[in-house]
Amino acid sequence: MAAVSLRLPEDVSNRLDSLAEITGRSKTFYMIEAIREHLDDLEDLYLSEQRLIANRAGKSQSIPLEDVMKRYGLEG
Repeated sequence: MAAVSLRLPEDVSNRLDSLAEITGRSKTFYMIEAIREHLDDLEDLYLSEQRLIANRAGKSQSIPLEDVMKRYGLEG
């Protein structure tokens, strides 16, 4: 596992300290969990933005939802 140095705002640090103390888990555990969760969201966001840019530039095409639903047998 790689080591990382991180400066936290005082309020965030205090909340993290409290959470770790109350639950008996380490601050590192919660920092890793928070980063993993947010990283998933960021990856989704940036992938979506790139797809939108490509679509608007004519480098990719949209598929209507109705067509996708038919293709995968999800017609209502």
